[in-house]
Amino acid sequence: MDSTAQPHPDHARIHAEWHRAASTRDGAALLALYAEDAVLESPLVPAILDDKIDGVLRGKAEIARFLGQGARSRPIGLVRWHRSTTWFSSGQTLVWEYPRETPDGDQVDILEVMDIADGLIRAHRIYWGWKGCTLIAPTLTRRNELTGE
Repeated sequence: MDSTAQPHPDHARIHAEWHRAASTRDGAALLALYAEDAVLESPLVPAILDDKIDGVLRGKAEIARFLGQGARSRPIGLVRWHRSTTWFSSGQTLVWEYPRETPDGDQVDILEVMDIADGLIRAHRIYWGWKGCTLIAPTLTRRNELTGE
């Protein structure tokens, strides 16, 4: 967070709680951060959910199914949950990074971008860096071969 600006209290809370809940696989607490009509976009969606051909989840029910399945069978083992305390907040937007390089070696490199309104995540976009893309590409390629897409 920029030290000259005051963070939005919802952003500080969501930044801390999302990471805590995700890294401890507390699905109920994680899901409670999302609005009923939230949209989540991630390249991991079609790798985890066989019936999804795109990376877009609409509504809390789809997000809950994705989070539950992901907690049971993560296709990517390189998740270390390392991040710095740096995050960015402007207007409704909250952003932070899980960098590739960590004290314990490489991890999936991810940028989390969220739009927050009324204390809840309304939109969540997850952008993967080169390391993460190389790890997920084989899963998506096999799936496309099986479905003929």
